[in-house]
Amino acid sequence: MEGVRYVTDEAGKRVAVVLDLKTHGELWKDMEDVLVSHSRKRERSIPLEEARAELIRRGKLDG
Repeated sequence: MEGVRYVTDEAGKRVAVVLDLKTHGELWKDMEDVLVSHSRKRERSIPLEEARAELIRRGKLDG
């Protein structure tokens, strides 16, 4: 596949991939979004209105 190179270990097993971002930049952005989403699954979340109120209270957002 053009724009894709594989890194292999001593046994020839693929252990990593190098993507040409000019060719596959959009694909990488999509993959990165998925990875970030998965990494944040266990983080505490708060409702939008609660976050908005906190930002207003801190002076970071106009109310």
